[in-house]
Amino acid sequence: MSAIAYLNFDGIAEQAIEFYAQALHASEVKKVKFNDFPQDPNYPLPENELTMIMESSIEFAGGKIMMSDILPSMKSVTGEVVKGNNVWISLVIDDKHQLGEYFNNLSVGGHVIMPLSHTPWSSCFGMLIDKFGVSWKFNRDADKFLDKVISGI
Repeated sequence: MSAIAYLNFDGIAEQAIEFYAQALHASEVKKVKFNDFPQDPNYPLPENELTMIMESSIEFAGGKIMMSDILPSMKSVTGEVVKGNNVWISLVIDDKHQLGEYFNNLSVGGHVIMPLSHTPWSSCFGMLIDKFGVSWKFNRDADKFLDKVISGI
């Protein structure tokens, strides 16, 4: 079993898929649009929603992220889409070069909260919010540091 982050976007999922696929060197990208399925004549979608992303996934370095658009006709009671900033995606990778490359790629157009640096819990840790408002943590070897701390107790 694995837990997979699932991000919802307000009509820009296709842009997000392209950005994340390139930034994370995706090994596989899958996407399905609402117009890929026959429409129910009793409940047809508006024309502007047919080309939105119904379901997608990108796979990279053993990880996976899924994404979709929230249709304007299916928004919450308040009429708003919850942005991805209420969840942090944590990339834990031993390869410092690859971690740095992902960090640099995802920071384009975004905001770096903490540059990659040595911390008490990791030899390479950083945080950023990407251009889509999604929060990311980058961690090289936190488990090794935690094991040392726990064993010393």
